[in-house]
Amino acid sequence: MSPAFSAVFPAPTPTLSLFPECPEQSPNARAPELAQLCEGPRGGVHERVPADCPPRERETHRVPATKLVGIARLAASSPPADTRRASAARPEYFVLPVRSILNRCDSNRVPFEWTINPYRGCEFGCKYCYARYTHEYMELNATEFEKRIFVKKGAEAYLPQEIARKYSYESAASGGVAPEHIAIGTATDPYQPAEKEYGVTRACLEELAKREGLSISITTKSNQILRDLELLKRIAEKSALFINMTVSTTRIRLARLLEPRAPQPALRLAALKQLREAGISGGVFASPLLPGITDREGDLEAVAEAAHGAGAQWFTSGVLFLTPSSSKVFMPFLQEKFPRLLEKYRQFYARNTYAPEEYRKKIAHRVLQLRQKYGFDVRPWDEMKRPVSPVAQMKLNLELTTAV
Repeated sequence: MSPAFSAVFPAPTPTLSLFPECPEQSPNARAPELAQLCEGPRGGVHERVPADCPPRERETHRVPATKLVGIARLAASSPPADTRRASAARPEYFVLPVRSILNRCDSNRVPFEWTINPYRGCEFGCKYCYARYTHEYMELNATEFEKRIFVKKGAEAYLPQEIARKYSYESAASGGVAPEHIAIGTATDPYQPAEKEYGVTRACLEELAKREGLSISITTKSNQILRDLELLKRIAEKSALFINMTVSTTRIRLARLLEPRAPQPALRLAALKQLREAGISGGVFASPLLPGITDREGDLEAVAEAAHGAGAQWFTSGVLFLTPSSSKVFMPFLQEKFPRLLEKYRQFYARNTYAPEEYRKKIAHRVLQLRQKYGFDVRPWDEMKRPVSPVAQMKLNLELTTAV
């Protein structure tokens, strides 16, 4: 186990959402900023793709690449990826020819400096997913997010040089006492079904396993992560590794409605339990919390109880924020499945991507009570990044050294 897991952190005020509380913003706010600042099961940032990245020749699936620029041009020029799946219901897969996989997150409002997203698009098709905006950067409709999956095949080859050139083992946020944090799966699930065929996530992890002293988290809804258990154990021996299992509800039928192709909540929790028994640090993200759907009395509490039973070390939840991109899917879904809530959501999100502050505070209080009841910690990488005094720095260093 990584020594970072064994450190005894002081008890700060707990964070109450996936990311620190987001300020009220206009629904016209720029999508990249929303992705950087706001909570969700897979919070993240859009990638900066080098303009000189040459597209590959193929028959384009949308407008000609010559009329597009940047990531949209790459997407339009991406060749189909070979697949063994024959089902007519499967997504279309394309090979996205990127020249970078480690992407900088410049916002100081999220607890990580770097992201790795092995895929663009996600087959799980969660109705609330905020990351749909990333497809709009490629001149694709947000509703195609789960239908057109772009595979960053071979991108792991860039990781060694990117870590050597970009990554710092002395993050500014921590006052130089902790490494910068790499978050895997901030915009799409790294263990979605595509991973079974293309293995980009595993290839990236194999590169990270060759290094020491990194800080890494993986956020997923899939028990497929157990395929890489031995690899994760190797990483945890050399670096700080944290697994976040997203479980928005324990109700099976509701989960199937909200997250049509994601593994059942019980499978995710069982996977977390197995990871914890293997000595890997892990917790639960009960995000997003959906007003009127997953916030009834006992719902959030049931997720917290199940997380505790699975050995989760931390527990957090954040209220849904609804961008224009995600609204294109979520609001029609709401009208079909929960029509009585349609007007409430219109009132909540008519002028803002966030639910009213008063409501968010009530949820934050419930989360805090559940943390206290079950003894959940704050997320450890948050605490590692907290600026500390020289005396506290000495104490933290001593604790980390003693834990080796």
